[in-house]
Amino acid sequence: MADVKVQKVAREEDRRLPVFDEMERMLQRIRDRAFEVFAERGFKVGDALEDWLTAERELCWPEAKLIEGDQQYALSVALAGYDPKDVTVTATPRELIVSARTEAEHKGKTKDEKVCWSEFRANDVYRRIDLPADIKVGEVSASMSNGLLKIVAPKAQHAVAVVPVSAAA
Repeated sequence: MADVKVQKVAREEDRRLPVFDEMERMLQRIRDRAFEVFAERGFKVGDALEDWLTAERELCWPEAKLIEGDQQYALSVALAGYDPKDVTVTATPRELIVSARTEAEHKGKTKDEKVCWSEFRANDVYRRIDLPADIKVGEVSASMSNGLLKIVAPKAQHAVAVVPVSAAA
């Protein structure tokens, strides 16, 4: 397993890292594509979620799974073809953002070969996960093995106010 860089943002409102602007641009591209899919279907109401998911899959979203345990969240993201150095995780108190960048390689092509078709391309992927509860940003870790990114985000332990029950009735 190789470690992956984790950018730790202690406060939710501190969004100066470039990844936040990149996510906004990507979300706008998804909105635009989802509307195009909607228009291609003839503006028929009722499939907005499917239109959105289609746009996400086409543009950037790798498969992911979030598991909640008693003490932590565990996020797995499929990033086949990416090296750990290509991947960055950004953690805030209530979200995890995965970004990965790579260029498709075209090695091995000779002058007497031609590409008939290819699904390989330069590919930037982003995945933003909202978490149901706060996490300990400073303790978030990430590692990658065989194209699977694994992020562990310990839950923040908030003090619960205990109100004593009055014995007098």
